[in-house]
Amino acid sequence: MAQNPRQLAALTIGGVVILFLLFLSYYTINEGERGILLRYGKIVKVADPGLGFKLPFIETVEKISTRNQAVVYKGLQAYSRDQQPAQMTVSVSFHIPPPEAGKVYATYNTLDALKERLIVRQLPTQLENVFGQYTAISAVQDRTKLVADMQNAMKKAIVGPVVIDSVQIESIDFSDAYEKSIEDRMKAEVAIATRKQNLETEKIQAQIAITQAQAAAESSLAAAKAEAEKIRLKGAAEAEAIRLRGQALRDNPGLVALTTAERWDGQLPATMIPNGTVPFIATK
Repeated sequence: MAQNPRQLAALTIGGVVILFLLFLSYYTINEGERGILLRYGKIVKVADPGLGFKLPFIETVEKISTRNQAVVYKGLQAYSRDQQPAQMTVSVSFHIPPPEAGKVYATYNTLDALKERLIVRQLPTQLENVFGQYTAISAVQDRTKLVADMQNAMKKAIVGPVVIDSVQIESIDFSDAYEKSIEDRMKAEVAIATRKQNLETEKIQAQIAITQAQAAAESSLAAAKAEAEKIRLKGAAEAEAIRLRGQALRDNPGLVALTTAERWDGQLPATMIPNGTVPFIATK
């Protein structure tokens, strides 16, 4: 049996309404988020990432990010222990633990409200307390320790459904005059350190020269002693040889004549001195 136009229109409208209600009855939560399912404004449950369903027009879903958040605060002022004013830029990284998402919504409603009430209120106070423990010079020289102390102070001061991951002091700006004095002082310290290093180098070089001179002197002395000993031994040997020759001549009077005869070449002198004797011919 054919349907009349009114019935067809009603069915069409009904189908559209059903599709619309179906469209409103599901929701998705991404990774890094938690869904706060509300029924007439009351928290029904905290939804995990994935597909979920709700009652259209009765239940709504608010999303709370559990990802790491980073905020930067500029122009924060504090005084050092030696009463030097400074302007600083500080960054704070934090995240919401997934199990605390419902508490965050119930207490603060949004992350922005949480940041304002927990982090922004505490940051200037903790910065003044921590920075006030350092002189201007030590704040610059011990920057790592300053940042660590600031991070620990923030973690202890902030009590709530949030985890402070890190705190960084991005910049510290003193007055131009004081920064110039710091620069001059650092240059002076570098110059002093350089001079000390040069003096140490000169001292080492002088010690090396002294050691080398001592070694050269000892070497020369040893050489002189060796030469003197050589001369002494040579003289002693020559003296001993002379002594032995003299003793041999005393013990053998004819040794000189024998030696002369052995060395004679058999030639008689070409000229003779009157009344002289012929060599090697003894006369009685």
